[in-house]
Amino acid sequence: MAESMIHGWINKRIMKPEEISVMNKSDQDRLEFLSDEYGVNIVCQEKTELKDANFILLAMKPKDVEVALCGIKDKLTGNTVILSVAAGVSIETIQKHVGDFPVARAMPNTSAKVGKSATGVAWSKHVTLDQQHELRKLLSSIGGVTVVAEEQLHAVTGVAGSGPAYIYYFAEAMTEAAIANGLSNADAKKLVRQTFAGAAEMLQQEDFAELRQKVTSPNGTTAAGLDSLAENNFKEIVGKCVTSAAERSKELGKEFK
Repeated sequence: MAESMIHGWINKRIMKPEEISVMNKSDQDRLEFLSDEYGVNIVCQEKTELKDANFILLAMKPKDVEVALCGIKDKLTGNTVILSVAAGVSIETIQKHVGDFPVARAMPNTSAKVGKSATGVAWSKHVTLDQQHELRKLLSSIGGVTVVAEEQLHAVTGVAGSGPAYIYYFAEAMTEAAIANGLSNADAKKLVRQTFAGAAEMLQQEDFAELRQKVTSPNGTTAAGLDSLAENNFKEIVGKCVTSAAERSKELGKEFK
């Protein structure tokens, strides 16, 4: 996720590579790859770069957040905003380890890499209006931004954070079905990619249900396909999928208080 965001910021020229410094727990090869690939800096052993940081992005597994915060809290200044994309880890939990710093939680997705993320964000009362503006600017440069209450980030995770994987899985299934119905692998993938791209563009312009209805002629081929989805409880399956991801986000929050 961090790499996708870095790629998006640099590609959109919101930040210069030299304005970004990266660090992690122990993977030096990964840091060197990011430095070579994007031209960003690697944080020095003394972590002096943190004292001048306007924003610190926490992009690690939830179980690693506590150790990460304990390792940097003495290097932070009061003007630094902590932006976390760690699923389920609350603002309260982060502040428990660093104090009353301005903290924001965001749930973007990996489409940030191409500037098309769907991102939900919530912030603590310590985040000033100017800092909120800068956060919106950073996040909107990698896609669309929706400000929500913190407790709603679980739903954002279920829909937007994990959502691209559901769509990719659906694309896999459509491709396999196309091949089973006689298309070559190459033609199936080409057709599925363009179908998703066209539909995604149309979704920006009209109501979802109206779009579906316009494509669906009575007793036609689309109706037959949609009837099959309905008979197999497609909406219920999708609902359970989103809810399961949201519930897992809640579980993670409880595990790392």
